[in-house]
Amino acid sequence: MVETTTFENAWLKDYSALCRGFLFTSPWRSLATQGCYTTISAPVHDAASLQGDFQQQLRQHFAAARKQGIANPILVGAIPFDVSQPAALFIPEAHQTFNRDDLQNALPQGISDLPEVRRRTPVPDHDVFLNMVADAVAATQRGELDKVVLSRLMDIVTEQPVDTATLMQRVIAQNPNSYHFHLPMPQGGALIGASPELMLRKQGRDFSSCPLAGSARRNHGDAQQDRAAGNTLMNSSKDRHEHKLVTDAMRDTLQPRSRLLSVPSTPSLITTATLWHLATQIDGEVQNEQENALSLACLLHPTPALSGFPHQRAQQLIQQLEPFDRQLFGGIVGWCDSEGNGEWVVTIRCGTVHGTRVRLFAGAGIVADSQPESEWRETGVKLDTMLRAFGLQ
Repeated sequence: MVETTTFENAWLKDYSALCRGFLFTSPWRSLATQGCYTTISAPVHDAASLQGDFQQQLRQHFAAARKQGIANPILVGAIPFDVSQPAALFIPEAHQTFNRDDLQNALPQGISDLPEVRRRTPVPDHDVFLNMVADAVAATQRGELDKVVLSRLMDIVTEQPVDTATLMQRVIAQNPNSYHFHLPMPQGGALIGASPELMLRKQGRDFSSCPLAGSARRNHGDAQQDRAAGNTLMNSSKDRHEHKLVTDAMRDTLQPRSRLLSVPSTPSLITTATLWHLATQIDGEVQNEQENALSLACLLHPTPALSGFPHQRAQQLIQQLEPFDRQLFGGIVGWCDSEGNGEWVVTIRCGTVHGTRVRLFAGAGIVADSQPESEWRETGVKLDTMLRAFGLQ
């Protein structure tokens, strides 16, 4: 088990130092890393197999790290949407865990301004995205697949380089209940986000997941209307169908590797700063004690909440319709220690920052009765998380 150490408050306030390594916050366990013992860029396409090449190499890396005096080595970083692409993972020289509340309580009242925005460009633009959704709807209506997740980007150019520590500070302050991550990228820049969705948490033999599928915009100006929006979402046949596709697929995937598995038949409602979501709390116990957080996360990834169902046809349609490569967007980000414990969240409500260039990402699940304009608005609401952090919303 990872030892829990609370940072000294002075260290907590040094966000520049925090953001030189990997920073990950969670209500369960938060951590920050220092240094890099070794990087691992090999694709994780076989990481769900405990005897596959990736897991064998990971065990070797952990053993070598222990010989170098790293008492409890961990693997941290991000895995792309397409698991055949290189991962962005590394084993740090050191890490410390802390209570997220301590970090949030140490946030100073004043947060530095970010540079002015010179240009914002949607990728694709409004009309192209609506055509993408219409094509996807037609494919589902023809019976080619049940669901596909389509995404869009927002490219931003700023007057001066963006300080990622300042941006991360704003993301945490504005989305205190999300999972926060800041990952320095191998090619420079950083991946930053505030994800609402837990892919996989594991401690000992116990694991949990909380997939989200189906969302509705919140109304902060009227508490009664806000609650009504949540109730409408809960009673939406379209959103309930979309959510059931996800949970059924996850049940079928996890069942053969589980000694115990609980998947509620009815979703619950959860909120973020901008959205209501349908969520299902999945809990289980692994059959094989050698399972680790990464093997289970890669077994699930990508879920129908990220790609669609069936996955293979959904991924083909995504490659056909989306005019960009998702890379790390729509992937998973988190950590796993040498004892198999760890936590991975879905890489959504996020963006990459490299100097004066920022790229934000959002997606929406498309089913047979989806409306293109509605999906454009939904992805716009999801982009709000990062746009608000820039002071643009």
